[in-house]
Formats: sequence, structure tokens, C-alpha cells
Amino acid sequence: MKIAVYAGSFDPITNGHLDILKRAASLFDHVIVGVLNNNEKNGLFSPEERVDMINDATHDLENVRVMHFNGLLVDFCDKVGAKAIIRGLRAISDYEYEVRMFAANYHLNSKVETVFLMSQPKYSFLSSSVVKEIAYYGGNINDMVPPNVAEEVKKRVNKR
Repeated sequence: MKIAVYAGSFDPITNGHLDILKRAASLFDHVIVGVLNNNEKNGLFSPEERVDMINDATHDLENVRVMHFNGLLVDFCDKVGAKAIIRGLRAISDYEYEVRMFAANYHLNSKVETVFLMSQPKYSFLSSSVVKEIAYYGGNINDMVPPNVAEEVKKRVNKR
């Protein structure tokens, strides 16, 4: 069985993330969404809340499972038996960062391959940070995130 991990902070998951995930799910037998608590980012949602939202948004994808993890991505891959890491690329700026991450992961575990999937052009501007900023200022995020996520983001930013 070919297992891949699609890891990120997903705070929140966007339609761009979901597009990459669905495409990866068509390429691999099983895809595990690894929700990482990124200490460098100020999270809007807890890792557990993100797992719940992603589970809700991906309930129709039978070969996708969502898990929270801490630590090194390659160690998580070993733990779940994954031989590939899925990464999405939106622009050249993503590429520069992702090449560094690939090199570090390869150095740590050369048995785990990194697979890059290009973002569809309609999602090339989209990031969790953009969604949060637009939501903070009352902008419409309905076409940027799944409906369940839009509802939760709006609730959370209205509390702040």
C-alpha cells in the first residue's frame, strides 16, 4: 500500500489545501493529513479543532485520515508507514522554502520521498494567513474555505 502524508498547520484549511489533498488522494492508496502545531505561527484554532474541521471537510474521501502530530515530519512518516510527503506549490517563493525543507527531510530520512503538486491558478494567492486577514476585516471568505470552516473562522474572529 502506498501511503503519503500531507502535513501542515492548516489554520484553517483552505480550498487550495483541499484541492492538493484530493489530487494526492487520487495518486496514493492512503493519504494522512498531518496537522502540526507550528510554534512559529499564532494559531487561530487548536490542533484538535483543526483536525475536527478537516475531518468534516473530507468526510467523503474514503482514503484520507486526519491526525495531529508533534515533532519531525519524517518521524511521523515512519510512525504511520508513509513513503511520501505531499507538498503544494503556489509560486516560486514556495519553491525556495520547499526545496530547503525537502533537503532537510531527505538528510534525515532518504527513504521518504517528497512529491510536489502545483496549485491550480485559481488558488495561487490563497493561504491560511490570507483567509484570516480577510476574515478579520469582515471580507467574504466563503469561496476560499469549505463552508464548515468559513462558519468557524467567522465565529472565532468575531470573538476577538
